[in-house]
Amino acid sequence: MGGEKKFGVLLCAEDSDYIKKRYGGYFGVFVEMLAEEGETWDVFRVANGEFPDDDEIAEFDGFVITGSCNDAHENDVWICRLISLLKKLDSLKKKVLGICFGHQILSRALGGKTGRAVSGWDIGVTTIHLSSSSSKLFSSLEIPATLPIIECHRDEVRELPPKAEVLAWSKKTGIEMFKYGSHMMGIQGHPEYTQDILFHLIDRLTQRGYIEDWYGDELKAKLEEVEPNKDAWKNLCTSFLKDRL
Repeated sequence: MGGEKKFGVLLCAEDSDYIKKRYGGYFGVFVEMLAEEGETWDVFRVANGEFPDDDEIAEFDGFVITGSCNDAHENDVWICRLISLLKKLDSLKKKVLGICFGHQILSRALGGKTGRAVSGWDIGVTTIHLSSSSSKLFSSLEIPATLPIIECHRDEVRELPPKAEVLAWSKKTGIEMFKYGSHMMGIQGHPEYTQDILFHLIDRLTQRGYIEDWYGDELKAKLEEVEPNKDAWKNLCTSFLKDRL
């Protein structure tokens, strides 16, 4: 029992009824991608003010920060509290993987800058290019130099924290991935998403007036053309989180 690993999902999003019914919520989506036999996974709904206690943190081997409809440059109470937690996790050298909003808030907590993306929304399957240093980091995984990933964001990391390193970029976004030391990594895209989840999010964005109906239809049509490399992303994320690089 002593060898069992324990991980926490810092859930920054509200689950829609559809995501709850189809996937067991976003927590279920992450567990599906990352969990392996003999591990314990817990969820903390940080957007609702639910955080791990200080004395609990030591029990965890690592944490995943999810996406969110909130902006990482906002100063809501829960966002400021999350920043404090991430600083603590950094001081303890805990493994932390940030996804989309999680990527941005991790950068902010470590001293980087986030804001609205200069190029606007990026929704769909984007091809990202791994840097030469990340190719070396992931060499044992035989990861391709270019990787398609599902994206759905209008904010970005504008400036890296001191001592952080860019791991990947795309035509639209200069910092698609970064690492900080050997214990923290951010990914702007959504390795955990399915095409179905993105279709659902596009519908929600059009219903709420964030994007026009015609643009939503166009995005869905393009989604049929390219598939994300989900196996490679699963391999990369699990290997980082579980210290197998």
